Amino acid sequence: MPTAPLDPVDLTARLIRCPSVTPEEGGALTLLEAELTAAGFSCTRVDRNGTANLFARWGAKGANRSFGFNGHTDVVPPGDVSLWRFDPFSGALAEGRLWGRGACDMKSGVAAFAAAAVDFVRENPPDGAVILAITGDEEGVATDGTVALLDWMAAEGERMTHCLVGEPTCPTVMGEMIKHGRRGSMSAWIEARGQQGHAAYPHRAKNPLPALVALLDQLARHELDQGNANFDPSTLALTTIDTGNPATNVIPASARAALNIRFNDTHSGASLTRWLQDEAARAEAETGIAFSVTVKISGESFVTAPGWFTDLVSDAVEAETGRRPVLSTSGGTSDARFIKNHCPVVEVGLVGQSMHQTDEHVEVEHIQQLKAIYRRLLDVYFAD
Repeated sequence: MPTAPLDPVDLTARLIRCPSVTPEEGGALTLLEAELTAAGFSCTRVDRNGTANLFARWGAKGANRSFGFNGHTDVVPPGDVSLWRFDPFSGALAEGRLWGRGACDMKSGVAAFAAAAVDFVRENPPDGAVILAITGDEEGVATDGTVALLDWMAAEGERMTHCLVGEPTCPTVMGEMIKHGRRGSMSAWIEARGQQGHAAYPHRAKNPLPALVALLDQLARHELDQGNANFDPSTLALTTIDTGNPATNVIPASARAALNIRFNDTHSGASLTRWLQDEAARAEAETGIAFSVTVKISGESFVTAPGWFTDLVSDAVEAETGRRPVLSTSGGTSDARFIKNHCPVVEVGLVGQSMHQTDEHVEVEHIQQLKAIYRRLLDVYFAD
């Protein structure tokens, strides 16, 4: 008797009921491992430093064609539960929608590609391998999630020839956008150090605030670039300015500020770091206020060049939605920034309007549609 297709809506609901708020695994990867093992996948937990990760492969190790899916089962905290229409971990089904934390970002995407992969290998065993690399550390610091999976794969000789990340990619309607690249992201913390003093005697102090404010204004007004064929212009956003000074009659000894830069391939994290350091050094020379700059680079920009692979993915999306997706590099970062060093990667997923919000939800029809896109993609990818 043929095995019934794996229902991605039911699988999504079961995943939502796993309270996998970063860094808790919450049973989500255990659930997926059981489903995938039953379908003939070889599963390995690749946990590192308390972060749970799952690697699953159907087919031979080192196959000439190994299509990979990547996603995460960890979710952001639900916030005030009393503000939710349904319990955030209930996986409630109402009004043609599935409700709960992770419904949109991105347990539905994981369920859709897991269901597509299971049905595909059961019904049409490919000449090659299907790989699922699923992490519990995408919403957190992301140091021991997909990075750990890729490190383990390199050590074990595992390889994906192409990869699809199932993050939400559509702004308003299904099929309108796929991501074939991402901007780089970095944060910087700037400290200005002067000398504390009485506000009535400013000549006896060295106020760091005017120098810091002037430097921040210079940075914020600077045009980083005008964008290019693949990317919008890079942006710099000031995110906080702090002195920790509760007294209005005291000139503080130091002040701190933070900023975030989203940058295209006109720059690198290193080149922008040098620019910030040079600007801080100039301000220090002009004002006598000591500056220090600390930088954290979350990821470099990248583009998967339009061609055979992006056309293949676009064709599958268009066939199932009737809409030709645009190629985009907009938005924040994702784990694709790590995978791009391993193999060509694109992102295709649901409408992302409710992700990280109270009453996060997804259209049931969209989950089924996404599974159909992924299944069509596998059929064509492995076609002789």
